[in-house]
Amino acid sequence: MKRIDTKDAVGHVISHDITEIIPGKFKGRAFKKGHIIKEEDIEKLLRLGKEHIYIFEIKEDELHENDAALILGKIGCGEYVYLSEEIKEGKIDFYAEVDGLLKVDKEKLFELNMLGQISFATLPENIPVKKGEKIAGARVIPLIIKKAKMESAAQITSHKLIDVKQFKKMKIGIVTTGSEIYHKRIVDKFGPVVEKKVTEYNCDVIGQIVVTDDKEMIKDAIKTHINNKADMVICTGGMSVDPDDLTPSSIIELGGELVSYGSPVLPGSMFLLSYLDEIPIMGLPGCVMYCKKTVFDLVLPRVLSGEKLSMEDIMRYGHGGLCQDCDICRYPNCSFGK
Repeated sequence: MKRIDTKDAVGHVISHDITEIIPGKFKGRAFKKGHIIKEEDIEKLLRLGKEHIYIFEIKEDELHENDAALILGKIGCGEYVYLSEEIKEGKIDFYAEVDGLLKVDKEKLFELNMLGQISFATLPENIPVKKGEKIAGARVIPLIIKKAKMESAAQITSHKLIDVKQFKKMKIGIVTTGSEIYHKRIVDKFGPVVEKKVTEYNCDVIGQIVVTDDKEMIKDAIKTHINNKADMVICTGGMSVDPDDLTPSSIIELGGELVSYGSPVLPGSMFLLSYLDEIPIMGLPGCVMYCKKTVFDLVLPRVLSGEKLSMEDIMRYGHGGLCQDCDICRYPNCSFGK
């Protein structure tokens, strides 16, 4: 620390808190440790009796915490992400610019935090986030940090650590299988559940085709939606292993790329995902109709963000894939799918 005349202190960093006392009115901190002195601060410091100031000397090879925080902002701020306007105590926050899916380069994030003297925390990857939602925060821990440390941080990745993939407004076709529904013995309750979930993402249901347990009818219904320019087809009913449940085999027989029939998610183990001419075809297990959250809630936002899922993506849900079925559902603010 160095003692200098207050009048010469502009641009220097205060090394300790400075207290202000107004008898009968106020006693508290007037200037905080780490504050960079501005021209307009000088008069107030003198009124507080501070003819001299003890300051940190920032050397050529060092950075103030707030300047270093700006570097963290540049490292982290990717597509559809914006930064907090104010940087305080070396801390900077990140916010979603649009409704979308949060993507985080987890390995590079780990590497960045392993440098030490840097704290960078995010929400879990692959959760849906809302416009204006805080999705990450980063700070430099010491008041003064070596430039070399921040240069190392900047070199860790050639791309940004955090992105928000904006949801696409898709046209959805629903195929509902079941002789009991086809012959109007019962009222379908699955379609309205699916429609409610997809419309929450601003998607349009272009139609629902109800068929009986017949492979050709199921396949024709899927192709009809595709011919009608559906961006996604969602099939409900007939998804179990019973001999008369023909939806999975019908989807598979259409060709295309089968990603997975089955998932390590409970509820949702009988989930099917396939791509036919790059159009996602989903087969939903019955649990989607009555459980608060299922594998469908994990996969849907990723597909709507434009991501093409692989079998590995589905199988990675095994860790965290058990829903606790809480009385009050707090998803995505819980462990499900993380």
